[in-house]
Amino acid sequence: MISGRWIIPDSWDWVTAGQIANIVGGGTPKTGDPDNFCDIGIPWLTPADLSKNQNVYVERGSRDISLQGLKTSSAKLLPKGTVLFTSRAPIGYCVIAANEISTNQGFKSLVLCDKISPEFVRYYLIASKSYAESLASGSTFKELSGQRANSLEIPLPPLNEQRRIVAKIEGLTARSRKAREALDAISPLLDQFRQSVLAAAFRGDLTADWRAANPDVEPAEKLLERIRVEKNISDSTHAKKKTYELDVAQLEDFYIPSEWELTLSCDLFSYVTSGSRGWAKYYSEEGAIFLRVGNLNRNTISLDLENLQRVNPPEGAEGIRTKVQIGDILISITADVGMIGLVPVDLSKAYINQHVALARPFRNIEWEYLAWYLASSQGGAAQFKELQRGATKAGLGLDDIRSIWVPIPSLMEQKEIVRCIKDALDVIEAVEKQYRESVDEITILDQSILAKAFRGELVPQDPNDEPANVLLDRIRGEREKAQKPEKVSKGKKNR
Repeated sequence: MISGRWIIPDSWDWVTAGQIANIVGGGTPKTGDPDNFCDIGIPWLTPADLSKNQNVYVERGSRDISLQGLKTSSAKLLPKGTVLFTSRAPIGYCVIAANEISTNQGFKSLVLCDKISPEFVRYYLIASKSYAESLASGSTFKELSGQRANSLEIPLPPLNEQRRIVAKIEGLTARSRKAREALDAISPLLDQFRQSVLAAAFRGDLTADWRAANPDVEPAEKLLERIRVEKNISDSTHAKKKTYELDVAQLEDFYIPSEWELTLSCDLFSYVTSGSRGWAKYYSEEGAIFLRVGNLNRNTISLDLENLQRVNPPEGAEGIRTKVQIGDILISITADVGMIGLVPVDLSKAYINQHVALARPFRNIEWEYLAWYLASSQGGAAQFKELQRGATKAGLGLDDIRSIWVPIPSLMEQKEIVRCIKDALDVIEAVEKQYRESVDEITILDQSILAKAFRGELVPQDPNDEPANVLLDRIRGEREKAQKPEKVSKGKKNR
């Protein structure tokens, strides 16, 4: 008799998993022998197959094994109704076999005795993930051994009550699942709204009323002329740019107000560079921040400053060239190309690695305006995608960074556009916060339902139900009988 993890009704009993099930491990056939696997054979499951599974039952994984693969490995053919519980990488995925199936060694499966509901046991194991993890051991990764799996404590109600509990859980969680599905639809809608705001911003729609109320601001044409004079752009550069303008005028994406100008990003950046290889030798526990692709985000210009790498940079030109300044725009040029980050005013000393480009806006350009345009799906992001497709290898070069077409309003309107974008994004962030809180509340509600279920508080007890201890005695007797060898009666000798 075990004491149990909490108090349960009198008609229940605490049991170990080994008392009500045979605990079966799995195995993997030798992958070097192609005859061990086949297109249609014995269903074979790995924990990876369950990473996105939301179903109660499973028919097969991504691969099947052959009869040879089954016989030459420690995989076992498990009957329909087996509770398949992952015991490592990670611990806690749980489904029920919809048919005969086998698993790899990442499972401790429960082949239950009759009169035990697989659905009841599955819900309990899902609710007991932390408990199972506490029994696991291992240095490289945690694993629940067969012995520990056998010792898992399970509260066992009468069979009829098991069924009532399962029905109640399914009814309640069906409601929460519908609520979660409705909430899950919000996130993509918010992403669409975010991109719609940016698209409207860079078409001039967000500030149409502002332009009408402010007709006397310096026009974009004058702003660009002043920038070119200060940058000493040559006439030959202008002539080359004009030929590009004839081509880009055919693009439907560029609808801008008459007061705006369209120019290449090379006009707007005073400096473009990227990091270099070989910084690993400068890694340290303390020192300057080393910015990498992982510090950039999609659909935002804020840097992710969690889990930072630190460096003690080299002396001389390399340390000077790749050191970031406030207002610098960082662009991922390999891997997830075209992510944008804007260096904030409160960032301490930092450098970039070779997978990030640094573009420094000219002083008469609003940094955030340019950063948001480069991040917008219909603006810079779309052009980065096209430039990457046209390259001989995946990624962006520094010339690509300089060749993005940018719609430019007056400096005052740039500032107004940034203000409008921030106001809209604040609204989106508030809705996202409510969405996350609602999802958390549903998770807590589901956990509460399971907690009540396995304490006997979800459905009433029926005095007419056969108590769990009687059920256990019958299970024990049947298992003992099955383990005894059949007696062979001796017949009379033939005379």
